[in-house]
Amino acid sequence: MNDKQLLRYSRHILLPQIDVAGQTAILAARVLVIGAGGLGSPAAMYLASAGVGTLVLADGDTVDLTNLQRQILHRTETIGLSKVASGTHTLGEINPECEVIGIYERLEDARLEAEISTADVVLDCSDNFATRHAVNRACVKYRKPLVSGAAIRFDGQISVFDSRHADAPCYECLFPEAESVEEVRCATMGVFAPLVGIVGACQAAEALKIIVGCGTTLTGRLLLLDGLAMSWREIAVPRDAHCAVCGANAK
Repeated sequence: MNDKQLLRYSRHILLPQIDVAGQTAILAARVLVIGAGGLGSPAAMYLASAGVGTLVLADGDTVDLTNLQRQILHRTETIGLSKVASGTHTLGEINPECEVIGIYERLEDARLEAEISTADVVLDCSDNFATRHAVNRACVKYRKPLVSGAAIRFDGQISVFDSRHADAPCYECLFPEAESVEEVRCATMGVFAPLVGIVGACQAAEALKIIVGCGTTLTGRLLLLDGLAMSWREIAVPRDAHCAVCGANAK
């Protein structure tokens, strides 16, 4: 770490839980952020500013006027551009030392697995169950820690699914894919702008803790936020021994 980096990241280095060793780990980390929208915006911005060495930003959408109410990674002048192009520009202005790799597509199948296999931490900032389950399956397969967040209306949630630990649940344990779950989206239900900032920032915090190896992550716990009351509720999430993805008889 050079003198400029020691100065830039000095407020992290002053924390004994991080110190030089932890910041060095952050600088060497590769983080995959799936989705450059409401959750991905604050998550990516905090990860870049914290000094993550390589940040892979994947999204197949373009910037729309309706995004700007909450997707702080984008600007009025980037309307019509791909979100990864817009996001890469913003992140480069925040921290030019962070290598940002933009993938302008919805990651699926072999490409999704390839990106997850090379990441140190994966952040699921997507907005649909199909993607969330696909990401979870790949994270379990390659034993990669997954930080999952969601936000709709005034309600948010966040958890960590870390299959490196034998007793840790996966996303499937909490939300089985076979069960019928109502799909709700911001476009039809609305979302409170600061809510995605809160959840996305929490996702970045959990990712950095995983990289550094400090504190206690949300593995095995689901945090639920009621934005109207500004109250948090915690639910224990046990591993399902019969889970179709991480259970003993998983395919």
